[in-house]
Amino acid sequence: MPKRWTTAVVSLLALVALACEAGAEPTPRPSDGGTPRPGSPKVVAALGDSITTGFGSCLVLTSCERNSWSTGDGLRVDSHYHRLVDRNPRLRGNAHNHARPGARAAALAGQAERAVRDRADYVTVLIGANDACRGTIDAMTPVKEFRAEIDRGLRVLREGRPKARVLVVSIPDLYRLWEVGHDDSRAARAWRRGVCPALLADATSDAPADRARRAEFRERINAYNSQLRAACRAYGSRCRHDGGAVHRVRFDLKLVNGLDYFHPNTAGQSRLAEVTWRSAGYAD
Repeated sequence: MPKRWTTAVVSLLALVALACEAGAEPTPRPSDGGTPRPGSPKVVAALGDSITTGFGSCLVLTSCERNSWSTGDGLRVDSHYHRLVDRNPRLRGNAHNHARPGARAAALAGQAERAVRDRADYVTVLIGANDACRGTIDAMTPVKEFRAEIDRGLRVLREGRPKARVLVVSIPDLYRLWEVGHDDSRAARAWRRGVCPALLADATSDAPADRARRAEFRERINAYNSQLRAACRAYGSRCRHDGGAVHRVRFDLKLVNGLDYFHPNTAGQSRLAEVTWRSAGYAD
């Protein structure tokens, strides 16, 4: 690509990103004069996949971490980070997002190592959708392997930061997204570009094989969620599970971006922050 076009593209992306904040007014937030409330974390870290990176929430299909439900510092999402800064203003600037688009459970241990290096004392974990969103059902991560990788990642946190509080979040109900979106021509067209093919390929098909494939996908997500809950329980008292709160969110097309019709937009990210906040154990 010629240099002048490269410069133009970079400039355009920058303007689009800024547009995410345009017109947004910061919500006045209470201040306690800088005194941390007891038990407030000093450093937070987010682990997971593209959902936690805010992917697609800034009008382009790239990560937009300022809109993350967990560590986002933008104006449009009342993230866990924002809520925790209310409790401890000294937390400001000490949030780290180690989530990566496409990450599967096997990546969790490496992300956890980075959280340990951060000396994080509050860590959120939302991972597993990519273990199911493969090219075929047979390519999905086996449940036993998924659990082993989750345990391996959590063990890194328990050994490296034994006093840190960990929040393990359930995987969203992706099958419901198919239910509410497969009759929408825009969503079906976007999904044909390769979005979560194990579930969304041939989204409008009513063939028995396609119905069976979607049912098996749904069962796999449910199995992963059971293992996430069990792994958190096995971790001990410093781990909290969201009790399936995220999976129960009734996602519709108003909560996902209008490009891939899959990743949460700012409204979706806000909803994730809202339903997981009480599970974190810091809410009054």
